[in-house]
Amino acid sequence: MRISTNVAVLLATVVFGLSALRLAGSADSSIPDPASAPDDTPRYTSGGELIFPGRYRDWTFLTSGLDMSYANEVPAGSPHMFENVFVDPAAGKAFQQTGTWPDGTTLVIEFRDAAGAFSINKHGRVQTGVMGYLAHVKDAQRFPGKWRFFSFGTDGKPGSMIPTTAACYVCHSSHGAVDNTFVQFYPTLLPIATTKGTLSEGYLHDPTPAPQPSG
Repeated sequence: MRISTNVAVLLATVVFGLSALRLAGSADSSIPDPASAPDDTPRYTSGGELIFPGRYRDWTFLTSGLDMSYANEVPAGSPHMFENVFVDPAAGKAFQQTGTWPDGTTLVIEFRDAAGAFSINKHGRVQTGVMGYLAHVKDAQRFPGKWRFFSFGTDGKPGSMIPTTAACYVCHSSHGAVDNTFVQFYPTLLPIATTKGTLSEGYLHDPTPAPQPSG
C-alpha cells in the first residue's frame, strides 16, 4: 500500500527529526569506508521515481522519535507512531569528518505503529508494523535546491517525489540545523556539527535550541 500524497506531506511535516532509541555508532569503526561500501547512492526510474533503498536497515541508525509534531496542535485521531531514521553509511561517515552531508546522501524514515499494552507490557509503547517510509535525498546534479522528499508505501515499489510546494521544504530550509536536515534531533551528530561550525543561522536563532547531548 502506498502512502497518499496528503498523508506523506503530513508525515514529512510532523516528523523528520527525532530522538530516543539511541544512535548506533557515531564514531564506530564498524561503519564501512565509503571506498569499499556498497553503492547506496540514489537511483531512479525512467519516470523520476526513487527506487526504494531495500538495504536501508543495514545503514547507520541515527535516532527514533515517538509522536513528534511541529504543529501546536495534533489533529484528532492521529495515530501513534515511531519514526526511525537511517542514513547511508558513506554519508554518515562523511558527516563525522566534515559536519555536513555530501552529495548523494539518502536519509530514510521508517514509520512504525506504536502499540500499547500487549503480551507482558503494561506501560509505554513499543514498535510493531511498518506504516510507510519517507526518503530525503541530496542530489545536486538532478534537483535545483539539492534536496527532495520521496514517499513510499510498504510494497517496496519506487517512491513518488513530494511536490516542492509542500510545507516540509520550507520548514527544513528554515529550521534544519545542518543543510536542510534536522540534525538537532540526532543526538550524536549535533555535537559534531557544533564543533565543526556547520550549524545553520536559522537553527542558531531558534528560540528553543536543542540541549547538547552528553556521553
